[in-house]
Amino acid sequence: MDLKYPIGKFDFEGEITPIIVNEWIDEIEALPAFVRKAVQKLKAEQLDTPYREGGWTVRQVVHHLADSHMNSLFRFKLALTEENPIIRPYEQAKWAELSDSKMPIDVSLTLLEALHERWVHLLRTLTPADLEKTFIHPESGEISLGSNIGRYAWHGNHHLAHITSLCERMGW
Repeated sequence: MDLKYPIGKFDFEGEITPIIVNEWIDEIEALPAFVRKAVQKLKAEQLDTPYREGGWTVRQVVHHLADSHMNSLFRFKLALTEENPIIRPYEQAKWAELSDSKMPIDVSLTLLEALHERWVHLLRTLTPADLEKTFIHPESGEISLGSNIGRYAWHGNHHLAHITSLCERMGW
C-alpha cells in the first residue's frame, strides 16, 4: 500500500455528468461523519502519531481538512461571483505546524461538520453553467468547479484513508 496515496492520486478523465457530480457531493457530505467516527476512540498519543514516516499526525490531518475545505469553499464562491479569478495558494505544510493544529480535534471536527453542511448546500444548487465556471490556481492552472468537486471528494477520502489505514496497521 502506498502510505502517501492510499487511494491513489486524483485522476478523472471522463465526462463530468450530473450523476457523477451528485456522487462526489454525497462523498463530501458524508466526510465529516466518517472522520469523526474514525477518530472517536483515539487517545492523545494516537492522535499525535504520524500516518507515515515524515507525514502529518492524525491531529494535523483533521485540522488540515478543516483548513483546506474552508479554502475550497472560498474558491468556489470566488469562481461563482468573479470571472475566472486567480486564487491564492497557501503553505499547507506550514499551516500544519501552527499552534492551532495542536488543539483538540473536536474544534475542527465541529467546524468541518458546519462547513460541509454549508458547502454541500451551495454545491447542490449549482447549475450546469456554474459547474463550467473556473478559477486559476497559480500552480495547477485553470480548474472548473465541476472538476474541483471531484478533487475535493477525493481529497477528503484521501485523508480519511490516511487515518483509517494507520488505525488498521496499528490495530487501533
